[in-house]
Amino acid sequence: MSSDGVAYLRSAGVGFAVDLTTPVPTVLHWGEDLGELSEEGLATLALTGGPAVPINSIDVPRLLSVWPTEFEGWAGTPGHSGHRGGTATTPRPRLARSEVRDLPGGGGELVLMLDDDISDLDIKLTYRLDAFGVLAVRARLTARHPEHHHGEERYDLTGVTTQLPLPRRASEVLDFTGRWLRERSPQRRPLTHGAHVREVRRGKPGTDSPFLLAAGVPGFGFRAGEVWGLHVGWSGDQRYLAEALPEGAGAHGGAIGGGELLRPGEVRLGPGEFYETPTCYFAWSADGLDGLAHRFHRLLRARPGHPVSPRPLLLNTWEAVYFDHDLDRLLKLTDLAAKVGVERVVLDDGWFRGRRDDTAGLGDWFVDETVWPNGLSPFVDRVHELGMQFGLWFEPEMVNLDSDVARDHPEWILAPTEGLGPPSRHQYVLNVADDDAWEYLLGRMDSLVTEYGIDYIKWDHNRELHEAVRRRPGGRDRPGVRAQTLAAYRLMDALRARHPNLEIESCASGGGRIDLGVLRRTDRVWASDSSDPVERQAIQRWTGQLLPLELIGAHFGTERAPSTRRFTSDTFRLITALFGHAGIEQDLGKLTPEQLAKVTTWANMYKEFRPLLHSGEVVRADLQDEREFLHGVLAPGCAAALYCWARTGTSPDLQHGRVALPGLVPSHDYRVRIRTDLGPFSARHRFPPAWVSAALAGWIDVPGPVLTRAGLPMPTLDPQQAMLIEVRRAGIGGRAG
Repeated sequence: MSSDGVAYLRSAGVGFAVDLTTPVPTVLHWGEDLGELSEEGLATLALTGGPAVPINSIDVPRLLSVWPTEFEGWAGTPGHSGHRGGTATTPRPRLARSEVRDLPGGGGELVLMLDDDISDLDIKLTYRLDAFGVLAVRARLTARHPEHHHGEERYDLTGVTTQLPLPRRASEVLDFTGRWLRERSPQRRPLTHGAHVREVRRGKPGTDSPFLLAAGVPGFGFRAGEVWGLHVGWSGDQRYLAEALPEGAGAHGGAIGGGELLRPGEVRLGPGEFYETPTCYFAWSADGLDGLAHRFHRLLRARPGHPVSPRPLLLNTWEAVYFDHDLDRLLKLTDLAAKVGVERVVLDDGWFRGRRDDTAGLGDWFVDETVWPNGLSPFVDRVHELGMQFGLWFEPEMVNLDSDVARDHPEWILAPTEGLGPPSRHQYVLNVADDDAWEYLLGRMDSLVTEYGIDYIKWDHNRELHEAVRRRPGGRDRPGVRAQTLAAYRLMDALRARHPNLEIESCASGGGRIDLGVLRRTDRVWASDSSDPVERQAIQRWTGQLLPLELIGAHFGTERAPSTRRFTSDTFRLITALFGHAGIEQDLGKLTPEQLAKVTTWANMYKEFRPLLHSGEVVRADLQDEREFLHGVLAPGCAAALYCWARTGTSPDLQHGRVALPGLVPSHDYRVRIRTDLGPFSARHRFPPAWVSAALAGWIDVPGPVLTRAGLPMPTLDPQQAMLIEVRRAGIGGRAG
């Protein structure tokens, strides 16, 4: 919808309105759909979008335009910054033309063309509101040809930030931090005057990635509260910000934005050259964080390459054998995997030349003949004969100095001419943007995928990129993070083009590269190197804020987690690993027959519920105790659901009280039972609540209002315990999911 002066995009309950009459267009509204507005209504929206002119301020209204500059009186973060040899530092873009069109599947697209005669740039800004209410924004900045330039040939671009306005009521900010083995830890704070800025300088999003920046009304939670969110879909250096100034942001309270963090000298635009920003994904929800998650999940599930086949139950060999690649041991492990129901076996690190530990061999992507004298075929053939898929581990972007690649091609290392800095995990970064290095990697990976019929690649990225510069003659080194990121994308794309059925997992020291840029070319992420279910309950909960469960690797590990040295029960580990793309991360040969039988039961339960878990709607309850978790997945129409009630630490209360099951519909009646296939739970009582006893014995009928409004008195579980609650809508038979 649009008038002569206002472009208005609508989709999935979201409205996005832009005033095209100002010298640089301004966003009038982003949030709840305002409904069908007439031309007069749109004109009134524009009229009410004009702020006052305060005392002791510039003599015209301060606007937050789509490309904010100081010329407009904006004292916050500009749309872009840069210079031509120290000049042309005060951009003054102007709207040249605009285009609005409807999208076939719903939603619409607005394209704005801006001219800037100061920086001599043409700016193309594209807003795409999709059928799920997610607003994808990207920009292209093109340097004009020499006749337009004022002196210097090249324009040094130092920053581009895509921004949208926030209302004053969005006064609380949530984003994420973390570390290795404790990724995606939430942190909240008030949005006060100034800028809340998160900059990523690790060459990848990192284990402390901001991941998703959300601003909302005070106290917003999973199920309630208005929230505005942003994700930067980029796998290199990033920048997120939420900003509020005393004078406001036009008629709004502040701004939320982000983009790529550019290193000095990284982007120098010559005549006709352009820079394209990563896509920034903005989403709004009236229903809290779950509402945001649902929009992103639908977006990902609608992508052309989203996995449609059931996600295979996976066994990864790393924590089973580490570097001990003994064929007999691996064959026994494979036989046991097939017996318990595994559908994909992944051979992890240690299969290539010289790789007996993590100090050598990285980069030499040839099968180690001393360990595998007949190649990988004896192992791969057994995996395929047993009806399972085969996967292989690579870390293409890294190299050990003790490798043939590093010895033969030291110029391929991404590091200063002055010399190498300190190693990390005994490794350095291979300059994938070097044409020869890129061709080498593609050739080796393509050859191995072809020779062994590889179905799946676990693509790791363990170290950060420090002093990531490309060497140039005379020591004129150039920043290399952006080129490295784009080259890695091209490598994945080329490999997938040659092998369309190949699946790729994004693994980077666990969850260090999880973003919608890499997910355009991958099929799964490894959420964390920690298989400790106590840590995993939180890590998987927050990874699911952006990704649906079928993309989140979740594995059943050993009784004592290598990451934390904590002991947990197999029941707790199995239930936790059920809610994701499930796998096994241990040596099945060390389990007793009784334990193997339980793993087999779990494998069958995973296959029973994965149609629901990998297509349904994720819901999470707002609970006061951070050591309690209630999360679940609902089938369309609430025909079925599976919930997990879990506790990771002790409870301050002996009686928990009633808790509503989130997401169900009050007008429906339901049947409920507690599944104990994976073993019983223990709790702080001699006798459980009466409904628990009944639901342990079989299905019980519960009216919708009781489940959704009054709630059920939940058992106070012991620490590191979990309980599965299965729900079906009354009158609907068949298996859940």
